[in-house]
Order: sequence, then structure tokens, then C-alpha cells
Amino acid sequence: QVQLVESGGGSVQSGGSLRLSCVASGYTYSSYCIGWFRQAPGKEREGVAAIDSDGSTSYADSVKGRFTISQDNGKNTVSLQMNSLKPEDTAMYYCAADPFPLPGLVLSADEYTYWGQGTQVTVSS
Repeated sequence: QVQLVESGGGSVQSGGSLRLSCVASGYTYSSYCIGWFRQAPGKEREGVAAIDSDGSTSYADSVKGRFTISQDNGKNTVSLQMNSLKPEDTAMYYCAADPFPLPGLVLSADEYTYWGQGTQVTVSS
């Protein structure tokens, strides 16, 4: 059974940084894509960043240059380094995994089968 556990959320002031981590267990597929998504109250879940088993990364335009996704295969961990945070980054952040998301749709929540419980990020102005 695949389990994803997020950590690292918290409250920071605008311009600050946070590092989120997603630890995966029970994942037996040889290929994968891990995505970070976020959902603010009253808004749809949106893709933030994704990384696949080849190391290819994708970012939403709203976070390019500020967020960096990376992976540590030895620790089954995917991290999201978030710098220059803005109040509009406030949301619940989720990591998700899928063995075969469609190319070009790796930031679409519909492409992912496995989800974590989320970690809250709050950025104050």
C-alpha cells in the first residue's frame, strides 16, 4: 500500500522560506512522478511542481524561480524548497504520486492516484 507523508509546513512572513518533504513508502513501481499540489480555501487544487523518475521537473508559472523540487531516492523523499514566499502561496500543500501520468499533464491533479494528507503553509504579509 502506497503511503505519502508530508511535513515541513508552517507559518512564515512574506519573503520567507519553507522546505516541504514528502516521504513515500510501499511504492513498488519502477517509474513514477511525484507532484506537489496546493489548495486554498474556496479554490481548486492546483499543481505547483512535479518531478519524475528521470529527474525531469515541471513548475507552475506562479512559482517558477521561487520553488525548487528535488528528490533523494535513497530516502524515498521528494522535497519542495519554497523561497520568496508570498501571501498568495498560503494553502494546504499535498504531495501525490502516480506511475504513469500523461506527459504534459503532470501538474493536473486528475493524473495522480496516491495522495498524502497535506501540510499547511501560511504566509503573512
